[in-house]
Amino acid sequence: MPILALLILALGFGGCVQQPRVAEPTKEEKSARALQSAKVHTELAGEYFNRGQMDVALEEVDEALKAEPNYAPAYNVLGLVNMKLNDDAKALQNFTQALKLTPENAEIRNNYGWFLCQRVSQQMDQAIEQFTQAIQNPLYTTPEMALTNAGICEIKRQRYDEAQAYLRKALLIQPSYFTALLALVDMDFRRGRLVEAKSKLVELMQNNSSTPESLLLAIQIEQAIGDQMSADSYIFQLQKRFPDSREAISVREGKIN
Repeated sequence: MPILALLILALGFGGCVQQPRVAEPTKEEKSARALQSAKVHTELAGEYFNRGQMDVALEEVDEALKAEPNYAPAYNVLGLVNMKLNDDAKALQNFTQALKLTPENAEIRNNYGWFLCQRVSQQMDQAIEQFTQAIQNPLYTTPEMALTNAGICEIKRQRYDEAQAYLRKALLIQPSYFTALLALVDMDFRRGRLVEAKSKLVELMQNNSSTPESLLLAIQIEQAIGDQMSADSYIFQLQKRFPDSREAISVREGKIN
């Protein structure tokens, strides 16, 4: 047989070879992929939230909910973002939706309790109930956060014995937990124990990085003592290091007491 004919014959046989068919993903596989996509985008949203990039955080949450419309952690992060943006109505919707989807989620209960404590003061009892339920969940990995938040909220309504009990429990779990230690200083300040509050805060700030909250508390303590020079030093630090913080804005607007 001529070589050309052999080539044509070979090509003809090659053309008859069928490509293997790729199996369509099952319903379970599609669901797992959607859930994983929602998880990844929600984790990214949380990272952007922590960096203060709220616009990007919102975009990532949107992608998460496109992948899985009933993904509770995405609504949880969305609630935190809207709270940061002072859109309390949306934040309330987000947290309640997240809890409706996963009422057993301790982290969501902690965040919802914090929202109620900070933005809906008439529902303080409900805020404490959210923290309590979070603390009682044996799967909750950071109960010191909910305990501290409960303590801070009790300080707000001047229930100092209850506040101290919560904060001490938090420090038994995490002895160096900065937020709980700062809350104890704040309680001393509010109870008029100015010298003790100043001493504790100076030591705390020497061993930890300053935050907007600690600098604002330092300003308030120094002004209460009558040392405006020291207060001005802390004001300078706050405005220079955290100019966009709520604390810095409140100082500029003269809304501290």
